Amino acid sequence: MSEIAREAMDYDVVIVGAGPSGLSAAIRLKQLDPELSVVVLEKGSEVGAHILSGAILDPSGLTALIPDWKEKGAPLEVPVTEDRFFRLTETGQRAIPTWPMPPLLHNHGNYIVSMGNVCRWLAGQAEELGVEIFPGMACSELVFGEGGEVAGVVAGEFGKEADGSPGPAYEPGMELRGKYVLLGEGARGSLAKQVIAHYGLSDGHEPQKFGLGMKEIWEVAPEKHREGRVIHTMGWPLGSNAGGGSFIYHAANNQVFLGFVVHLDYANPHLYPYMEFQRFKHHPMVAELLAGAKRVAYGARAISEGGWQSIPDLAFPGGALLGCSAGLLNVARIKGNHNAMQSGKAAAEAARAAIAAGRQGDRLTAYDAAVRAGPIAQDLRPVRNVKPLWSRWGLKASLGLGGFDMWVASLTGWNPLGTLAHGKTDAMSTGRAAEFPPIDYPKPDGVLSFDRLTNVAFSATNHAESQPCHLHLADPTVPIRVNLPTFDEPAQRYCPAGVYEVTQGEAGPRFQINFQNCVHCKTCDIKDPSQNITWTTPQGGDGPNYPNM
Repeated sequence: MSEIAREAMDYDVVIVGAGPSGLSAAIRLKQLDPELSVVVLEKGSEVGAHILSGAILDPSGLTALIPDWKEKGAPLEVPVTEDRFFRLTETGQRAIPTWPMPPLLHNHGNYIVSMGNVCRWLAGQAEELGVEIFPGMACSELVFGEGGEVAGVVAGEFGKEADGSPGPAYEPGMELRGKYVLLGEGARGSLAKQVIAHYGLSDGHEPQKFGLGMKEIWEVAPEKHREGRVIHTMGWPLGSNAGGGSFIYHAANNQVFLGFVVHLDYANPHLYPYMEFQRFKHHPMVAELLAGAKRVAYGARAISEGGWQSIPDLAFPGGALLGCSAGLLNVARIKGNHNAMQSGKAAAEAARAAIAAGRQGDRLTAYDAAVRAGPIAQDLRPVRNVKPLWSRWGLKASLGLGGFDMWVASLTGWNPLGTLAHGKTDAMSTGRAAEFPPIDYPKPDGVLSFDRLTNVAFSATNHAESQPCHLHLADPTVPIRVNLPTFDEPAQRYCPAGVYEVTQGEAGPRFQINFQNCVHCKTCDIKDPSQNITWTTPQGGDGPNYPNM
């Protein structure tokens, strides 16, 4: 625990992250016991400011939490009316029929939504129940109890100088202590990462796998807009270089949510995920849709893709992991928000039962059991082999063998392929630069495709430049001494916001970190082949300010 003197506030439950999992946990706690004191701490400047998702929402999680969400005005206003899948070549496309696909992949009954707006609505529901929500309060540190349990967090530390020393306006923040602390920080959350390592929660489980999801919102011509249409593509431009694909969702108000996901277990360090996204928009099918359109927003985030076999132990002394911090995304369906809500609900029920029994600070083993036996398990178990098949043998094997495995599992509850292993982390998957050909990417045209810094401006990202850099290098010499000669320093390319550069000076190459550009995707923390970069929270409120993601 830090030696800085801080005020402390005590709650029954402290929740980190005002995403779908954290807000669902808060709502469920108050539904079960209005007398419980519950606080939600959010690092974004407002609820929803750091929320980025596709998103097609399976409403099952919301219905389990708030059955009358329609009557209460939840912002689920665009039902999916049409599902299309395409395999792209450079100049054309081939439709993939949807009828052979397992029912779990169909989007009938789902909604195209802004998850930022859904979370804003959930926050309103939580506050009506008496939940305290504090945005702009980044949680920078864990507080441990005398028995080694997580007893709380430090939030709201402001005013440090660039060297880390307290500045003239320094605020030490507060300790917010709880009988239980629930971590719903999203994929690769900084406190969740510490907890997983500290308590060995991933021991005996497969390593977590990740993808980088990038998204733009476009306003298209009304005659080209088809509200409710959903399109997914695979193939070009990634080809055999990496797994991944795109989504094109026709939302309300002539807006199209355009996104691209690159699996981060790619081997070629010359791969440039952001430029693959920009190149994708020049495909004739996409370019025709975007002709005369206007880009209005951009953002990026990591998504957890490991699935069933990568879920760590979810309960630790004093708390639990929720949502994407636990890795509950269904990669085959490209959906995780429904599972995030289910996890928040289950964790709340376990925490409330424990508090009612006079317990605190122990492991919520009932929560872990509920996740592994309830609706989340039913969602994730049938698709558990899609990702490892894709990683090992490519797209065709994933479609063929993975489809067979999903069909049998959907019908019988049994996966004929068992449970395939992932094997190694995304960082370990990176190959040496000399073993792979460089990739020549066309220059952005400023109409359909854009350079990173231009696009980052459309994320409304801001960080106070006087604060310490929140991207920490374990060894500052590694980027130039190791990564540059061995891997051509891939941080120059895997970051979708242009945070990392290798510049040339009189003394030779120098590694530069432009932390002001960071959109908090955490790709660097995941993909750096030397695992030398640690992403931490900047001071509260800093980062992107997504209006409608």
